[in-house]
Amino acid sequence: MNQQTFDCAAILFDLDGVLVDSTRSVERFWRAWAQENGLDPEHAVSVAHGRRTVETLRILIPELDAEQEAMTLEKREAHQTEGVTVMPGAAELLVSIPRECWCVVTSGTRYLATRRLAIAKLPCPNVLVTADDVRQGKPSPEPYLKAAELLGLKARQCVVIEDAPAGIRAACSAGMKAIGLTTTYGAPELSEADAIISKLAELTPRVSGRQIEIHLAIDPLS
Repeated sequence: MNQQTFDCAAILFDLDGVLVDSTRSVERFWRAWAQENGLDPEHAVSVAHGRRTVETLRILIPELDAEQEAMTLEKREAHQTEGVTVMPGAAELLVSIPRECWCVVTSGTRYLATRRLAIAKLPCPNVLVTADDVRQGKPSPEPYLKAAELLGLKARQCVVIEDAPAGIRAACSAGMKAIGLTTTYGAPELSEADAIISKLAELTPRVSGRQIEIHLAIDPLS
């Protein structure tokens, strides 16, 4: 068993693939949309993971009115609840951290994020940074820098938990430590992360006041 430790004042969680398992729902949604628009479904899914809908659309169909289409798609996606469940260990992990010491940073809209948190029966954080709150989404560092600002912290005081390469890149660009979670991508795709785990149960936070010591117990065979 390998051991790693990170010190921070707050843990910044991505939502989909980290706290909420929405992978099947997201992939089903983007495959259907790609087929409707004559695109390669697997390519669409690959582009969409970890990105805001509007940026996914700009990449896939540059000539499209991305902002208008994104509004329509987000509403459709929010009502697709089949297959959306809580990630193993997420509820227990959040309960172990003071509410002021964690937040959620997602590429989805606020409506979509709060809906998925509710479906998964997870608490809504004090700080929730969504696609509605930034000009540029992941892999830009803006979402994570915005979260640090709202928490009243410096970037170096934050540790990010992410499942997608775009999110890992965003965290690293923001000057934060990043822990990759291999729920959506394999370790090679998350190689920019400072550490990689296969499940949330491998992460144990030890809280003392406003400081968190994150202990990772990583099975090299996992």
